[in-house]
Amino acid sequence: MASIFPFIQPAAFPSAAEEQEIYRDVKWDFAAGRPVCVRGEPVIVAGLPAVMSWAWRALRTERFLHVAYSWDYGNEIHAMIGQQWLPETKIAEAARYTKECLLQHPYITDVRDIKVGFADGMLSVSARLETVY
Repeated sequence: MASIFPFIQPAAFPSAAEEQEIYRDVKWDFAAGRPVCVRGEPVIVAGLPAVMSWAWRALRTERFLHVAYSWDYGNEIHAMIGQQWLPETKIAEAARYTKECLLQHPYITDVRDIKVGFADGMLSVSARLETVY
């Protein structure tokens, strides 16, 4: 059957790793929660350290709260505060919010092995990120 749009042909796109430039971001001091600066200027890193810096900040930024950020940036985990959910639901939602947050970055290809824990009112989440690096 002939197409009604014969002049439009699907283009072959290169893989994500081939078409993307090396990702650069500000180096982050995870313990202090602030950027690393030398003589008042932020230090720029590339590749995996840059992606990890972005992920750390995105997970700690409340989504939809700051007009400076796109609605795709940040984490919605704060929505769980005060919810009277079953523990299994809390774990599933924390894992989902974490994965949705991290997969917004084009250099992060998958989020695996998500482990969620609650102890003394504190939520802890760990995950393994797969990136193009």
